[in-house]
This record gives sequence, structure tokens and C-alpha cells, in this order.
Amino acid sequence: MIVILTPILNKEYTLNIEAQGSEGEGIARLDGYALFVNGTIKGDTVLAKVTKLNKSYGFAKLIKILTPSPDRTNPICPKFDECGGCRIMHMTYKAQCEFKRQLVFDALKRIGGIETNIAFVGAKEPLRYRNKMVFPFSEKGEWGFYKGGSHEVVPLKDCPLGDILNAKILDTVQNFFKKEHLSCYNEKNHTGILRRVFTRVSADSGKVMVVISVNADNIKNSDKLICKLQSLSPRISSIILNINKKRTNLVLGDRNITLWGEDTISDSLLGFSYEISPHSFFQINHTQTELLYNKALEYARLDKSKTVFDLYCGIGTISLSAARLAKSVVGVEIVPQAIENAKENAKKNGIDNAQFYCAAAEDITPKLIENGIKPDTVILDPPRKGSDAKTLSAIVSAKPERIVYVSCNPATLARDVKFLTENSYSLREATAFDLFPQTSHVECCVLLCRT
Repeated sequence: MIVILTPILNKEYTLNIEAQGSEGEGIARLDGYALFVNGTIKGDTVLAKVTKLNKSYGFAKLIKILTPSPDRTNPICPKFDECGGCRIMHMTYKAQCEFKRQLVFDALKRIGGIETNIAFVGAKEPLRYRNKMVFPFSEKGEWGFYKGGSHEVVPLKDCPLGDILNAKILDTVQNFFKKEHLSCYNEKNHTGILRRVFTRVSADSGKVMVVISVNADNIKNSDKLICKLQSLSPRISSIILNINKKRTNLVLGDRNITLWGEDTISDSLLGFSYEISPHSFFQINHTQTELLYNKALEYARLDKSKTVFDLYCGIGTISLSAARLAKSVVGVEIVPQAIENAKENAKKNGIDNAQFYCAAAEDITPKLIENGIKPDTVILDPPRKGSDAKTLSAIVSAKPERIVYVSCNPATLARDVKFLTENSYSLREATAFDLFPQTSHVECCVLLCRT
């Protein structure tokens, strides 16, 4: 019988970090007892203080790195230890890629019961890749990001993941609100005006949309703010006031007022043009998204005889590309605004062989199949919770030749792949993509074929 000795609370221990958890946190074992230590990576030897104990695992706070891992590097961001965004910036980029590849491999093996080779596509640009950024303001008027696990704003001077113009935009808005004696939002008592500043950047043109979210119907002397922002750069193409007066943590309210410029920003993906509003969903890493979607289309192996279901289709970014290759495409999405955008995008790009339905995938997929619309290929790109069992059952009943599953969560991907492989499908290929360098998030695209 193996006896696992529990460490002593508040005691300091020398620990060898043997592995990393799904969020990038280091894992050490002390006489068989697992301790999670934030800020550490595999290969580190550290001094850490035990802060919390459970039955079979606990948590420790990093005190000192005694021997650094060969995969450790100095984070480029001075706020790395405080900000909750870049959990693995202290790893070399090569090590980040291997960590993420291993996450997908381990999930498929542990949850899905499948061992398979995972190809990995890293990013050529692991910094300055985000085309969308949301910066909350603190009650004190400081802008930044939330500290991990809290709503405490960590003040920043810049974020190395976003466009270099963001800092100038944020400073300009901050100074304007100070000079005009306009307060910043306090989420505890729902007072104050300025909540967040949100920017979008077009990969095509470099143009920038600035969205200012406020707890008010308007802001005084907004013309002064417009002039100050316009003077920063000719890249700024629109300035929008978002009205968010609800007591909510949602980034944006329902109503937008365009103070200057266009209501939308134009961008393209795989040769298709899109008009993107403040509320539109659009992938954050343009270059890596194109690589991911091209892989999905490669796996789909479409021709003009094929009918495609694109489930959880969003604004139709995969649907339009599939429609160019296939006989017909049926796109399904539960968000009404996204479906409206998908229809507009199809019309704008001259696509007439794609139909879009606003419904839950688990509700409409069985109905489509009952009505005789059967797919040759199914493409799924569900949210982090994965696909619904009812949806997967309906797909299996339709017997498509190929299923292409795009996922942002290795655990739910593995769960759903397990179901499909137990129901007449086999996993043929898997490729992981780094859409979010410096973070623990990983995207994956897998191909399943009917056996």
C-alpha cells in the first residue's frame, strides 16, 4: 500500500517541477502528493510555500527559483506576474508549442482513449498578433487588464500582444476623461462613466476602430475627444460610443453611436471580405486563423457534389469558403446577430449556395436530417463546452463520409471524439494550431472518417 504524505500548510519546500497543468501552472510531487505552483515550468527547481491543501493535491506559492528550466525565458511584459492574460510568457516559444501539442495529445489519450500523432503549427509572429483588444478602466482611471481570478485592474503602459497604437489611444482617452472630470466605472456600486476601451484592427488595411464603452447615454465635449484621437494616426477610421448602462460584466451594451467615421471595419479571410461591427465575432489572430481554416477545408476534401453542414458557423467564415468548393452549405448558429452577419457576408461575396439558420445545433440538426437534407461532410466549430450529445447523435445517424471538428478545448474535443469513434468513425488526422501565443489556449482541427 502506497502512503501519500500530506505536506504541512505554510511550510516552505524545495520542489522539482515535473509537469505542467492545462493552464500552464507547474506541478511538483512531494512524497507522491501533487502541488500546483503558478509561475513555474517543467524543469524548474524552486522554493515554494504551501498555501492550500486538499485530499490528494494542493497549491504552493513560488518563493524563489533555485535552478531555472532550460525552457525558461524572461517575459517581455513587466506585468507578467500580475496580469492574468499571458500565463506562459516565461517559456521559450519552442517550449510553448511543445506544451500545447502535448495538451492535445494527453487529452485525446486520457479522455478519448486514442493515441495519435499531433502535427503542430506554431505562429511566425508570437507577439503583436491580436486584432482585437479590450481594456477595462479602474475606478482610479487606470487602464490595463484584470489580475488573474479577479476584477482588479493591473495598470499597463502597453500590451505586447496588441497593436502598438493601442497605448496611445488608451492614454488619450484616459487624459480626456481626467481633464473633463468624467469618472471611471465602479462595478461595485454601478457608478461612474468610462468602463472600457475596445479596439479592432484590420489585417488588410491596418485601419483601427476605437470603441468607448460608457455607463451613460453620451459624454460631454465628445468632439474634443474625436479631434484628439484623429490626430494620433490616419489609421484610426472610426470612433464609436457604446452605451452599456446595465449592471453586467458584458464587455459591450446593445447600443452603439458612431461619433466619427464608419460603423464597421473591413477585413478579409481566405479571399472573402467582411464588414465587422463592434459586436461581430471575428478570429483574433488573422494569419493563424487562415492556416487553421485551410486545414479544415483540406480535411473536408470538398467538390461540387458535396453537401456540407457547418455547425456553430458564427458569421460564416468557414461556410463561405466551403460554399466556393461544395454543391451547397447549411450553416447553423444560435446567435441571431451572427446569422444576420453570415447572410450579409454571403450576399456581399456573391455566395448563393449557402443557407443559414438561427437555431441551436442540437435542435435543428435532427430536423434538417428528418427533412431529407443529409450532409456528405460535417464541419463543427463549437464553443469551449463542445458539441451537444444530441447533435453528435444526429450527425452519426446521417452517416456523413467526413467529420471535421475544430476545437478550442482539448478536453471537450477528446470527449466528443470518443463518442464518434464509438459510433462508426475513426480519427484519421489531428493538427493543433497556436492562435494565442503566450497563453495556454490551443486550437485543434481533427478529421474523422466513417469506417
